[in-house]
Amino acid sequence: MERKTAYAHLAKWFEYLNDDCDYENWSQYLIAKLRPFSFRTGLDVGCGGGWFTRAFQRAGYQMTGLDISPEMLDFAQEQALKSGLRSEYLLGDITRFRSPKKYGFVTAINDCINYIPKARLLSAFKKVYALLEKDGVFLFDISSERKFKNKIANTVSVDDRDDVTYFSFNKEEEDGVTMEVSLFVRRKDGLFERLDETHRQYRYTEEEILSALSSAGFTILEKEGHLGEDLLASDRVCFLVKKEGKV
Repeated sequence: MERKTAYAHLAKWFEYLNDDCDYENWSQYLIAKLRPFSFRTGLDVGCGGGWFTRAFQRAGYQMTGLDISPEMLDFAQEQALKSGLRSEYLLGDITRFRSPKKYGFVTAINDCINYIPKARLLSAFKKVYALLEKDGVFLFDISSERKFKNKIANTVSVDDRDDVTYFSFNKEEEDGVTMEVSLFVRRKDGLFERLDETHRQYRYTEEEILSALSSAGFTILEKEGHLGEDLLASDRVCFLVKKEGKV
């Protein structure tokens, strides 16, 4: 069985299998964080299937989605068309991405940063800084150390549904987790097809993130747990930072 890179197969199932994460409430929390700022253009880094990109677009922002997975972008574009939304979607890696266009804000939600290798984190943050307008903001989250330790490392995740079954075998590494994912997808003839892919996520401390942000030139505005939860009890750490003064 050939094993593909992350989201080669999972792309079309990702939002469906994550329907318990309360996308609606999550998106409204993010929009509330952006409301105090006057910017109207945004770049959604690691946009995946585009759920948050679409939510921001419906909230009145002109959005561009960026992702490294062509399969994710195909799904995102299909969903945008079905929703009657005209967002732009671009294939690219934020650690290398360049554009003459500037954005009022950049987002990176739902583990996007955890997919960036540690040696390239500062490069990613510098690219985001360069993409922002003067006084633009960067809103993103990471999976917390607590989540890696208690819910991801050396575990097996399973989601069994009538049309698809998901397995993720998660092996702890020195700097994160390797996830061997298998999908069993029901075909039209009633048989199931097995599809395999590998994911690699990196565990970041808050201190590592803050240090890289400072080196990239950002000022920290807020840091809190998922949807405003207490940091010590949260599976995620949400950061809101600002590009100060430079064009």
